[in-house]
Formats: sequence, structure tokens, C-alpha cells
Amino acid sequence: MKFHEKACVPCQGNLPALSSEACNELLGNVPKWRILPDPPRLVRDFRFGNFAEALAFVDKISMQAEEVGHHPDICFGWGYATVTLFTHKIQGLHENDFIMAAKFDCLFAG
Repeated sequence: MKFHEKACVPCQGNLPALSSEACNELLGNVPKWRILPDPPRLVRDFRFGNFAEALAFVDKISMQAEEVGHHPDICFGWGYATVTLFTHKIQGLHENDFIMAAKFDCLFAG
């Protein structure tokens, strides 16, 4: 199974956040993303030719995120969208964040 085909599992907040080592290993599945510290979060900047393309992408990822109840922080404007993933319930990163990042990459590529 390809990483972007994995399903997110509901996070009830009773799991620890991933270790730095585990995050770095999972980052190999989403190499265009970066990990920012304090608290750890995944971030990627997407570039587009105009505002309408950026908005259309934001609409796509918003719908996908809503379906699984995993909501990123999104900042967008003319020609760009910056997406930040973080699991609030555990105050860190979970495998779900990396799965969503891979799914967003597929939407961007497709």
C-alpha cells in the first residue's frame, strides 16, 4: 500500500506524540514538507499561477480534511497556499499528519 492510500485513525489524545526520530523517518514519505519545532508541526508551501488556482486547491484539501476530521491550518493568497499539519489533541505530530500531507501532495500533483 502506498503511503497516501493509508487511512487516518481517530486520535483520542491518549497517545504520545511521535518522537523526533519517528517524525524524521515518516518525513521520507513527504519529502517536500518540513518539520518546524515548538510544537512540532508539518509545513509545506504550495505555489500556483494565480489566486483562483490557490483557492481551488484550498477547497480540495479542505473537503478532504473535513471528511476525516483532520483540520490543517491554511494560509493562502495570490499564487500560494501554506499548509500546516499538527495534532492538537497530543500537542505534536501523529502518523495521521504525515498521511494527510501525502494525500495533499497527491491532490496538488493531480
